Amino acid sequence: MRLTVNGIESEISSPPLTPLLHVLRDELDVTSPKAGCQQGGCGTCTVLVDGEPRRSCLTPVAAVDGASITTLEGVGEPERLSPVQAAFYEKYAAQCGFCTPGMIMAATALIDRKGGPVERDEVLEALGGHYCRCTGYVKIVDAVMAASRGEVGDVQDLPVSEAGEPSVEVHGSPA
Repeated sequence: MRLTVNGIESEISSPPLTPLLHVLRDELDVTSPKAGCQQGGCGTCTVLVDGEPRRSCLTPVAAVDGASITTLEGVGEPERLSPVQAAFYEKYAAQCGFCTPGMIMAATALIDRKGGPVERDEVLEALGGHYCRCTGYVKIVDAVMAASRGEVGDVQDLPVSEAGEPSVEVHGSPA
């Protein structure tokens, strides 16, 4: 089986019924999709399959053979965040961050599908089933609406290594 994950084509050796989540995390070392409930109810494992949000814990890898998969690592770069990533940062929409990758992926799909500003009820529907235990969702919804309206700037104040410090590039999160 072949998958294109974040623009990189890979040959998959996992059995066909292996959940996409496990292929991404264990075989391809893509760790932004989180293993939450593993029953499709929490949204932490959401990725885009050919542009549509899917719960990777419920998706057998055989069902996406040949598909284009996008995870948080493929949406933006550390030097240039996507509008949704920048909005989450600027609006303080993330707390512990465990649910954030899935929410950003669902929000990205909503904004891409809509092609312009989204309303609060559309955001609530798109993020339905995405659980966050840390926030009251107000900042999350505000961030998605701001991103859809282009009300975010280039984030310039991200931490950088000081002279002499080793350069470390973190891909996703080990959690």
